[in-house]
Amino acid sequence: ARPATRHRQLLGCVGEPGRHQQRRGPDAVQGVAVAVARLGRHAGVDVGPALDEGARKALAQRCHWQVYSAGEEIIGWQEASDDIYFLIDGSARVAIYSGSGKLVGFHQIEPGDPFGEFAAIDGQPRSANVEAAAECLVARMSSQLFWSTLEKEPAVVAALLKRLVAQIRSLTTRVFEFSTLAVSNRIQAELLRLARDNGIDDNTALITPAPTHTEIASRISTHREAVTRELSRLTQNNVIRREGRALCVTDVDRLARMVQEATGD
Repeated sequence: ARPATRHRQLLGCVGEPGRHQQRRGPDAVQGVAVAVARLGRHAGVDVGPALDEGARKALAQRCHWQVYSAGEEIIGWQEASDDIYFLIDGSARVAIYSGSGKLVGFHQIEPGDPFGEFAAIDGQPRSANVEAAAECLVARMSSQLFWSTLEKEPAVVAALLKRLVAQIRSLTTRVFEFSTLAVSNRIQAELLRLARDNGIDDNTALITPAPTHTEIASRISTHREAVTRELSRLTQNNVIRREGRALCVTDVDRLARMVQEATGD
């Protein structure tokens, strides 16, 4: 028999990946609470008062909860579905595969992040693949319930709007970088983004877990060998160093200056 993973134990059952599992009770309520609160914090909006315990419990009971194994597809590109998802635990990535199999990566999804909201809003086919980067626990909410929640909870609307604007700003920056920066500078800019996302303390940042060279390459439209060369150069110059499964940026200010010099900011 297949051993129970931590996520399947949380669900209170052992099943094969891909099976929908309905999850109820205090853990489900907490899962929804954490996801909604993190959405608000990412957007700088306090959504705490928006959903009381009764509202969170009602949402949790109407969500479908599922465990996905590493590498398993959660959403397929051009798929005709319109549910919205919340990553409760684990990690996932957003990407598109070309006809030749080349991976074009967009961003990582972290616990508490919603995803799939584009199709839930406009009803169009999915704009990218989402796959589990590690085993993860996901809550799936119907678009009808999503819209009903937005109509009743203005704080959630504000948080979602700020999140969508942040995504547009990020994509604008990436298009600029693709059009104007050399590969080495795009790698530096990606490392700086990751450092800021993971938090800077005393001019250092610990990126954990460190993305693979292939993952970095897929996000900035280059090949793995170019990433390996630039990371080796930055290591030799004492800008970064490996620490087990993490990547430490040892001089964030210096990395930021490299990016600023390249962009002219």
